[in-house]
Formats: sequence, structure tokens, C-alpha cells
Amino acid sequence: MKPHPIIALGGALLVTACGGGGEQVAGIDARGTPLPSAVVSKGSISGFGSVIVNGVAYDTSSAAFTIDGSPGTQADLSVGDVIVLQGTVNADGTSPTASSVTFDDAVEGPISAIDTIAQTMVVLGQTVRIDADTSFDDSISPASLDSLDINDVVEVSGFFLADGSISATRIELKPAGGEFELTGVVGNVAGTILEINGFVVDFSLAMPQGFPNGSPEVGQRVEAKGTALGAAGELLATRVEFKGGDFGEDGDQAELEGFITRFASATDFDVEGVPVIANAQTTFENGTSADLALNRKVEVEGDINAASALVASNVEIKASGFVRIDSLVEDVQADRLTVLGIVIRVNASTRYEDKSAADLEPFNLSNVVVGNYVEVRGYEDASGIVATRLEREDFDGTVALRGFAEDVSDPDFTILGVTINTSPATVFSELDGSPLDAGEFFLQAGAGGRLVEASGTLNGAVITAAEVEFEN
Repeated sequence: MKPHPIIALGGALLVTACGGGGEQVAGIDARGTPLPSAVVSKGSISGFGSVIVNGVAYDTSSAAFTIDGSPGTQADLSVGDVIVLQGTVNADGTSPTASSVTFDDAVEGPISAIDTIAQTMVVLGQTVRIDADTSFDDSISPASLDSLDINDVVEVSGFFLADGSISATRIELKPAGGEFELTGVVGNVAGTILEINGFVVDFSLAMPQGFPNGSPEVGQRVEAKGTALGAAGELLATRVEFKGGDFGEDGDQAELEGFITRFASATDFDVEGVPVIANAQTTFENGTSADLALNRKVEVEGDINAASALVASNVEIKASGFVRIDSLVEDVQADRLTVLGIVIRVNASTRYEDKSAADLEPFNLSNVVVGNYVEVRGYEDASGIVATRLEREDFDGTVALRGFAEDVSDPDFTILGVTINTSPATVFSELDGSPLDAGEFFLQAGAGGRLVEASGTLNGAVITAAEVEFEN
């Protein structure tokens, strides 16, 4: 089984969490004992028990939670939500503790367009991208873009790309009649009309909050909220708030996940609008500084300096996930599990969610046993499969596998070393879901380099395919 590296949306970068941050800069108390260091972390939640973000589990027992601008609790959060967490960590890197946790969605509103081929939708004028890192709430079943319709109201959490589009980490269906929310960069202002990533907002009935000069200006990151759209489809805002504040304070340890939204050089770029400085001391994992580019997803670890920039001590390339493995667990070890004979490794960044009848929280690999049905999303590297997401579900008799088609010989082929057997009853489909005859499928798959998803029943070590579809 040879690796097939894919870098989605221009690439991916992440940082290995080292117990809560970069280089220690703690002060010393009167007895000479190092004081805890302040830490700030932004990323998607990968699990609970405490709150796990960027691979670090923070004690949240004394934390204040703010959910979309209002007081809340940890119960208001879900796996995949992007949060900003502030807290402390001991000088030896132990006992990471949160003092505050803040969640703001990227956009919430009605869907105006859906593209199942490109795996995108448009919400309040914002393009939302769905990929292997997207978690779907239980309100969306089955968990895919296909389950959503035009005019459905959804809440999207995720990271912004350079063009203002959103890479969704979680999508939740919301009831009609709630508040609409939109976050982005102001592109134009005329009186009480502004544009956020091209979407018109009328804030004539809103009191601007937190703006340095009292009102929105071009280039600022803002959040607009309202409960209705105007006759021309514009958002009638009841609140407009400045969201361009500094990320952390001078001396804070910092961990930041997101896409490179500005790229001047490998030593000068922005992630999620936060200035990042790399230097000769910065280490890189899964790549080099030459891999940095606009719209590469990165997780940066380091310290905040006096200019409110993040001085990077470590940057790690985060491979995108194109692998899907849905079947019964055959073996579980401390840091890996086996499904369909495929060994799947987990790491500190693996996202866990229990969608079975057990509905455990917290949930992680230690709760998985042989015979459980799991859905795994991940990527293939030189040493095998790494899980970016692991969900446990109730088994409905169907198994699925996504990867590159290999060893193609009608009526069989393999994915990740697993034999897929087709028959005259198998339904073949193109990228757009249109029908494809078996001969054309095997001709295209045999040419190599095609990503394929097969679903059906498991017979011994062979998947008998009911459906086979080319994937983007």
C-alpha cells in the first residue's frame, strides 16, 4: 500500500502539542518558584472531559464560557467547534487550565446555494467548504451535504481562507426564526451600509460595538447579527461588533490553528488574521518552510511578542484527509485500531465523537472495543493511515471505504489493500452522481489516480459493493 499525499485547499500545516504551548516564559515568585505562564489557544475542539484543543486537555472547571456573545457553559459546545481559550500552564508544561473559553460561529443563516460536486454551500453570501474535517451535528442525518436543502438555516464553525470562504469544522441545523450571524472582513462602507465578504449588511438600526474609531471601516474584521433579511436580501443588523482585537498579550504562550490568510514570505505571514513571524529557530515538521503558502492550513506554536505577533517556535504540516473507513473494529491498542484489516493510528489531534446509542462524553479510543462500528476519516502517510476524525455509530449493516483504486481488473479492484468485488447489481456513479456503466468505470479507474468510494456489505475480507462512486 503506497501513500498518496494530497494537500487540500493548497496544503495543510499543524503543530504537535507539547503539553500546552511553546517556550516557557514563566516568572518567579518570592521563593524562587516559577509561576504559571499565560497561554492562549485557538483551534477546533477534538474532545471533552475537559476541553481538548490543539491536542491539549485544559481543565475547565473554573472557566467562564462565552457562546456567541452570551454567557454559556461547556455543554453548549460540540466537537469541531472553533474556540479561543485563555488560561495558564505550569512552568514544566503540566496542569493546563482554562480561565475563559469563547465560541463564535463563522456564519449562521439560510442556505442559498448547494454544490454537491464541489462540496460547498452558500450561507449569507459566504462560501462554506465541506471536507474530511467537517463534523455534522446529529440534527443532520445522514451526516453529509446531501442531507441539507436550500433555505435550511445552519450554524457553521470553521476557519477562514484568504478569499473569505470558510472551511467548515462543524455544521448544525438550526430552527427557523433565530438570529443570523455573519463574520468577516469589511470590503466597503457607505453610510450605514457595509459589505462583509461581499454580502450587504444594513446596520442603520444597530449600535456599533468596540470599533477603534466608533464605526466600521474597510479592512476591519467584524461580526454582524440580525433576525431578518431585507427586501434585497441584505442582513438587517441589530448588532455590529469589531472582531479585530489582538490574539493574546505580550509574553503569552500561543497555539493557533487556521489557514494562512496573508503570505509575504516564509518568515512573515498571517494565520486567521494573526501576524506570525518565523525565524532561524523555528522548527518544521512534515515539511519545510518552503511548503508555506497562501491558504495552507497551519497550526503554529510559539509566544506573543510586544507587537502582538506570534513568534513561531514550531510549525507542522497537517496532511489533509481523503481516506474514509467505515466498518467494524477488529482490534484496539493504546494508540491504534484495526478496521477492515487496516491499521489506523491516532494522535493528540484526532477528533472523537460518539454518535452511537451509548452517546458517551467524554469519548476517546479507550471507549472503543472490538465489534464497535466506527467511521474514520484520515490520511495516508509513509507509515500507514492516521485518523483525523473517529466517530462511533450504530451498525446498519453497511460498510464503506474511500481511497485510490488500485489493482483494477474487472470486476474487482482494491482500496487500501481491501478487495472490492462488483457485480451487475453494483451502481456506478460519476463525481456528480450521474450514472456510469461498469466498463467506463473500470477504464477510468484502470488509468490510475482516481479516488473512489465503495459501499456495500462485508463478506469475509471482501467488500461486496452495492455502490461505487468516483470522488473529487
